[in-house]
Amino acid sequence: MRVEVNADLCQGHNRCYALAPELFDVDDYGTAVVIGDGSVAAELEDKARLAVANCPEYAIVISDGE
Repeated sequence: MRVEVNADLCQGHNRCYALAPELFDVDDYGTAVVIGDGSVAAELEDKARLAVANCPEYAIVISDGE
């Protein structure tokens, strides 16, 4: 599983960062960014899904990683 943040959609609410700081960070402008290459460890998959469900702008996307 991989996560991506669409910076054009992100409005900086940073719910993803609050819910999954292992997967997301915030840049100097308050926009969420993915840590590393976006790969999600198996034990963090639920947190990734929670971040997607709580993003008001639908700026986070989960893919199968292929």
